[in-house]
Amino acid sequence: MAKRDYYDVLGINKSASPEDIKSAYRKLAVKYHPDKNPGDKTAEDKFKEASEAYGILSDKSKKENYDNFGHAAFENGGSGQGGFSGFGGFGGSDFSDIFEDFFGDFGGGRRGNKRNSNNRGSDLRYDLSITLEEAYSGKKQNIQFSSSDKCETCKGSGSKPGFSPDRCTYCGGNGKVRSNQGFFTVQQTCPQCSGSGEEITNPCNDCSGNGNKQTSKKINVTIPKGVDDGTRIRLAGKGEAGSRGGANGDLYLFINVKSHELFKRSDENLFFECPVSIADAALGTTIEIPTIDGGKAKIKIPEGTQSGKQFRLKGKGMPYMRGSGDGDLYVQINTEVPVSLNNEQKELLEKFRKIENEKSNPSIRQFFKKAKSFWKN
Repeated sequence: MAKRDYYDVLGINKSASPEDIKSAYRKLAVKYHPDKNPGDKTAEDKFKEASEAYGILSDKSKKENYDNFGHAAFENGGSGQGGFSGFGGFGGSDFSDIFEDFFGDFGGGRRGNKRNSNNRGSDLRYDLSITLEEAYSGKKQNIQFSSSDKCETCKGSGSKPGFSPDRCTYCGGNGKVRSNQGFFTVQQTCPQCSGSGEEITNPCNDCSGNGNKQTSKKINVTIPKGVDDGTRIRLAGKGEAGSRGGANGDLYLFINVKSHELFKRSDENLFFECPVSIADAALGTTIEIPTIDGGKAKIKIPEGTQSGKQFRLKGKGMPYMRGSGDGDLYVQINTEVPVSLNNEQKELLEKFRKIENEKSNPSIRQFFKKAKSFWKN
């Protein structure tokens, strides 16, 4: 029976990247692995076929030979021969990586000595909202959350006081079990003891043998200066307790910085829009504006300041979270046109319009010059 095209076997095309090839093989390996399909000869054949294809296409030189000569490159002692026998086409690390992801350690591999790794406690998430002022100055805050903690009755062992866990009868205390699949051996975490190598034969009445109990925790956390919206802070070991001696998980604080009624933030810089009257913008003035630290800053508005003009106040922004110094504060001037004028104001503006010279409004003059040229053309 003729062999199928290796690209068809993996469901990819010739332009597939090494990552695409590996991903396609992973999916087929999970679907047709003998552990998941015991006694299914068809699944075993498909697994072998996919593994052979991956063994060739994952190797740069073998893939090149296959692309040029097809299956003939690996027949009759061809230089690219390897096929499926003993997984000849696999790099050791590729093979181990793939099968550790789905079926545990292969042949006593890298993680085989981490007996309690599967008993690690879960990570927790806590959403914390703070103001922009608190993000500027930093703060300490007590937070309360529900989590599992070590059972005080059994001290986390899971057994009744006075009793100890027994050796797991399924794995003999190794925490791992091996199964032969004809052409290779797969080592997996023991399903009965979850890798601990122990069985709880006299479970603690308070925690039902788990070693942990649900409780309410209070801890004090420090929010650093300059923290931004969306920042994630990891508190190692503050998550849920691990079972049967496993390590604690971590607690992650997700920071939400509330929007501010005056300031807008971009990284370490702050932006502030300041309205001024037409008279102040035209004649010039000095104004006071608020700063994020609760203080005030003076800005001199020169004569003829246009709406949209920005002034930079160096070092008046947010602190750098990593490093020293502060960002800047940018103040944008927005000229406000007066509304609901009284008679006196109208009279003064009419008088101003009559005596106004073109030179006072260079932008207006330039605009109408362009407009006249446009109409003429």
